[in-house]
Amino acid sequence: MAITAAEIETLIRNAFPEAAITVQGDDGQHFAAEVVDESFRGKNRVQQQRAVNAALKTEIDSGKLHALALSTRAPE
Repeated sequence: MAITAAEIETLIRNAFPEAAITVQGDDGQHFAAEVVDESFRGKNRVQQQRAVNAALKTEIDSGKLHALALSTRAPE
């Protein structure tokens, strides 16, 4: 069962309600997401991306989400 960009955005939004989120991809397997959130301030990229991956853990572990190129940062 494939996942959609909208579903990924919803899962990220649940964890980061104030974030600016962009998710692209339409083949059901390969996606790119950009997440800009104040909670990332002072955290390195690994910490930021781990936080986003935690929001997607169930889908990643189940194989429903196969590939996600992830860009994270705090607002400027």
